[in-house]
Amino acid sequence: MKNIFTKNFIILDGGMGQELLARGVKPVSNLWSATALMEKKYHQIIKDCHLDFINAGAEIILTNTFGSRRRRLEDNQIENRFEELNFTALKLAKESVKESGRKVLIAGSLPPQNFTYLPELGDIDKMKKNFFDQAKILNEGVDLFYLDVLSSSEEIEIGIQSIQTFNKPFVVGIHFKKNGLLPSGEKIKNVINKIKSYNPLAITGSCVAYEDVIDAKNGFIESGLPFGFKVNAFKEIPKGWKPDSSNPNLALGKNEDLTAFKFQEISKEFIDMGAKLIGGCCEITPSHISKIQDLR
Repeated sequence: MKNIFTKNFIILDGGMGQELLARGVKPVSNLWSATALMEKKYHQIIKDCHLDFINAGAEIILTNTFGSRRRRLEDNQIENRFEELNFTALKLAKESVKESGRKVLIAGSLPPQNFTYLPELGDIDKMKKNFFDQAKILNEGVDLFYLDVLSSSEEIEIGIQSIQTFNKPFVVGIHFKKNGLLPSGEKIKNVINKIKSYNPLAITGSCVAYEDVIDAKNGFIESGLPFGFKVNAFKEIPKGWKPDSSNPNLALGKNEDLTAFKFQEISKEFIDMGAKLIGGCCEITPSHISKIQDLR
């Protein structure tokens, strides 16, 4: 798997959840992108999003499993659909790759098993089980795992330890804010040093603002690991905001200044830093991703 880095960089997909909402998926409660898995009428929209990212140049796509974590399903009294929804996300990703006719890797998205953007872990044993159970469903059909938008070294280590039995490559997606600090208050450099011994395939900044990447870049450059970034185009993620509680579109807004051409510009900056993985997160569309190909 490490030979994927023989290219100067790999193109990741963009923000699946926000793209689904933009295409007409009506989110139920805090289920967000998982709503599109619940209702068959939305399944083609999921595939269309995957295919549009692939056609835009994505060489790795993430499964649409960010919202199908067990805790959110429990919140909505549909925990009994956990296996079904996660399997559906995997099935749709595999069908999309097959229909594209392209050589594209599938990464199993393993989100925070409690709240996103917050370091609170809740019941640790339950968190470990939830990471493991979601990974087990995805394992047979994905090429790697992506630990998606994690906010503390403890959360990252729990995630890694929970999936080690699968003996599958994984990328760690670290969420951080200003001055290179995670929501836990830890410095990005210290967190990377803690997790290096687990031998991740790569590390990324995950759902992060461009300005915050600039603050944190030295921690990535000096890590000695392949690294990259999935930036978002939200206006702002307020401190302490729980995205589980409302529609991100309403709460966070969209940074209209981060156009596809601006995204191309900052992607080149990341590549010049030495980044090997370039993609996007919330509000980064196939049009944004298409601009990365021109940098080869």
